[in-house]
Amino acid sequence: MTTDKTATPVDGQVVNPDAAEGAATVVDPRLLIREQGLAGYFTEFRRRISAGDLGSIPVVVGLAIICVVFQSMNSEFLSAKNISDIATTMVATGMMAVGIIFVLLLGEIDLSVGSVSGVSGALVAVLSVTQGMNEWLAIVVAIVSGAVIGALHGFFFARIGAPAFAVTLAGLLFWLGFMLQLLGDTGTINLDGDGVVGSLTTYYFSDVAAAYGLAVVAVLGYFASAFLDTRRREAAGIPARPMSDIAVRTAVLAVFAFAAAYMFNQYRGLPLALVLFLIVLVGTDFVLRRTAYGRKIFALGGSVEASRRAGINVTAIRISVFSIAGTFAAIGGLFWASKIAAANQGSGTGDLLMNVIAAAVIGGTSLFGGRGRTWNALLGVMVIVSIQYGLSLEGIATPIQYMITGGVLLATVVIDSVTRKTQKTAGRA
Repeated sequence: MTTDKTATPVDGQVVNPDAAEGAATVVDPRLLIREQGLAGYFTEFRRRISAGDLGSIPVVVGLAIICVVFQSMNSEFLSAKNISDIATTMVATGMMAVGIIFVLLLGEIDLSVGSVSGVSGALVAVLSVTQGMNEWLAIVVAIVSGAVIGALHGFFFARIGAPAFAVTLAGLLFWLGFMLQLLGDTGTINLDGDGVVGSLTTYYFSDVAAAYGLAVVAVLGYFASAFLDTRRREAAGIPARPMSDIAVRTAVLAVFAFAAAYMFNQYRGLPLALVLFLIVLVGTDFVLRRTAYGRKIFALGGSVEASRRAGINVTAIRISVFSIAGTFAAIGGLFWASKIAAANQGSGTGDLLMNVIAAAVIGGTSLFGGRGRTWNALLGVMVIVSIQYGLSLEGIATPIQYMITGGVLLATVVIDSVTRKTQKTAGRA
């Protein structure tokens, strides 16, 4: 005969008080901060660590360590020129990582993004230089082509049922061959450095007001968003962040935003590439966190069967997500073409694919699906490019750079796996 040990309330009374006393109580972190003040932040931090909810803590700590180590090795690492170069270089990989994050949220992978980016650059070069098409129109064709290619991969995966790994691996080979065919025997088509594509990574807003103005917009935008969200939650009678919490977060953001603006103005000004990247991050983050479509992506990454039973069109969401990945792969290809002012046979090859995936994962997006934000692309690509630039300043060979980047990626995957197990133990996954 078994005894029910659960604490079942009857007429407002708890039948088994011993079981109720030992039960874990889930406390909303915003209530802790409101009730305990600054001590609430420490309590919330300990709660998250014990539950395996590390968030962006590892990558932020990693970035701080990278800056301290490389700055101690070479004083040029945190110079205005080097920071500006890092900010411009990371955009191409970062754009592609944004698309990969959408796919990873489903718990899938896209191995074709490198080749698709190469096709994008080749299309723009062939259409605008060889065929004389208007460059803006050529850019539109390239981006739309990336979206169609991604949707095609998604169709074979979602509708036909072929594994995403196999479909996109086939796409990697096919679109690589297609790119080589487009470029022809010469293998290289030079772009106009002063054209639209050429200006993507070479144009800077030299007026100091541009960088500081963007910092002001970022800080005020964050504060307004957090403040309005708090007001909506309070009106609905659900826990909301206290104003002290919002003020602290806004102040921290302001410090970093204005420090970055100051550094950019010490060199050539605010890079156009970075502005476009930030716009993309804000837009995609809004889509994932504030729209029904974004919630469906997270739901699908959590459980396909549960999503299907909830009435979500699984096939349509999957196809659209792979189309988004193809779109951002094409956009990233334009930035790579801009950086070298040409489309050549090496476009989209080498370590590009691995860096794109690594940027998403290192930034905090889970390989198991259902957890991540597009801002992870920014954090992850900053880590990768900072390591590359830091090692290059010291004249360390490329093989060592690969080894170190691989080690960082492995450490991130291990942390992700351990975190997932800890969350399961804590009943949060």
